[in-house]
Amino acid sequence: MLVKKLTRQGNSTCLVIDRQLMDLLDIDRDAVVKISVEGRRLIMEPLGDDERKTKFTSIVKRTSRKNAELFKRLAK
Repeated sequence: MLVKKLTRQGNSTCLVIDRQLMDLLDIDRDAVVKISVEGRRLIMEPLGDDERKTKFTSIVKRTSRKNAELFKRLAK
């Protein structure tokens, strides 16, 4: 078990993830993770490739719908 202390950054509270933990999780600084809560436990896990692709596709579709008119004008 590893004991960590929360730190403050601006108005937020942070949990610093050391390089050793990142190596164990096979993630880097740019990793997208999902965080869930079970009781008083905080569970963090990296998004799998399929989940990342699904999330990316969803963002692209939403952005395209939201800015469709703008994209049409820019294409001219």
